[in-house]
Amino acid sequence: MSGPRGAERHRATAETRVDLVLVLDGTGQAHASTGIPFFNHMLEQLGKHGGFDLDVDAAGDLEVDLHHTVEDVGIALGEAFREALGDKAGVRRFANALVPLDEALVQVALDLSGRPFLVYDVDPISEWIGTFDPQLCEEFWRAFTVAAGVTLHLRSLSGRNGHHVIEASFKGVARSLRDAVRVEGSEIPSTKGTL
Repeated sequence: MSGPRGAERHRATAETRVDLVLVLDGTGQAHASTGIPFFNHMLEQLGKHGGFDLDVDAAGDLEVDLHHTVEDVGIALGEAFREALGDKAGVRRFANALVPLDEALVQVALDLSGRPFLVYDVDPISEWIGTFDPQLCEEFWRAFTVAAGVTLHLRSLSGRNGHHVIEASFKGVARSLRDAVRVEGSEIPSTKGTL
């Protein structure tokens, strides 16, 4: 492997513009500017706890809804993640985590399978967290898993505070991705010979 694994994405539609830089083999330096403060916070948690360098600059039609911006950031991140992984030679592939945040407990399991699938069983508890609709987290993870080719199971096991539940879920995915992308060999971890 020569140099850190990374990728950039520039996505522009009639609804959004996303500029994103991802370095998998980073130091956890993350910055997000999306116009959605809580979403910025979650993206920065993803970079920090994933050990990724992540820079996200996005602008969208927030006057219509937050949905387009959140989903398009998920698509751009997933595409960058997939490109940065390359052929996935030597990666651990599977990972899981149980992550608490005070009263909240979230379970994550994922596979860098090349087959996108999302099981999302997270009770958002709150209708709104600041200006953010927590139902959009499912849309973000769906967009990410499809674009990245990742199988992701995400479940909240306990929690009464919506902020805690959602933050624990982002941290849990971050830690699992950090483990799954770790290189520990040279072979592609599949009997098919490809992922």
